[in-house]
Formats: sequence, C-alpha cells, structure tokens
Amino acid sequence: QVQLVESGGGLVQPGGSLRLSCAASGNIARINVMGWYRQAPGKERELVADISRDGTTNYAESVKGRFIISRDNAKKTAYLQMSSLKPEDTAVYYCNVRGIRSGTYYSFEKWGQGTQVTVSS
Repeated sequence: QVQLVESGGGLVQPGGSLRLSCAASGNIARINVMGWYRQAPGKERELVADISRDGTTNYAESVKGRFIISRDNAKKTAYLQMSSLKPEDTAVYYCNVRGIRSGTYYSFEKWGQGTQVTVSS
C-alpha cells in the first residue's frame, strides 16, 4: 500500500502565495515522478508541474515563472510553491506519485485526495 498526504491548501487573495506539500509513505522502493495536477469546476484535470527523481521539472505554461515544484527524496515529499496567485488558479490540486513498489519490480501510480486552493478577494 502507498499513501499520500497532501496539505497546504486554503483561501488566499490575488497576488498571494501558498505552499502545497505531498508526503508519500508505505510500500515504496523508489519514487520516479512526483507531480501536481489541478481541476477547476467544469474543467478537466490538468498537469500543473512535475519533477523527476533527478530534479528535472516540467510546468504548465500558465504557471511558469509563478510556481516552483521541488522534492525531498529522503522524505518522499514534493512541494509546490505558488506565488502571484490569480483567481484562475482556483481549483482542487491533486498530488500524483509514480514509482516502484518495495520487494517487487512492479510500478505504481497513486493520487492524493486533493486539496482546495481558492484565490479570491
């Protein structure tokens, strides 16, 4: 079993900042990619940013220059630092983790439960 615990969402004014965290635990041998996705009401889930084990990052065009994704491999935790937030960033943010299970060569993919981010004055 792999568990993800997300934290850090909330209500923030336009221009403000928030930091999301996603901690993985359980039967994990290696985490390859950690990422954040978001889904706004009436829209499809979209990739916000992801980061590979070696630190290579990938961002949606809409968040480049405002969001920074990072990870701590020892803590099996990913972070999303969000700055200069806009009302259009309002969504439920989901953590996504892909890796290899302990004691096997089987891969896994796990989604977090989601955390609400609301940008409003």
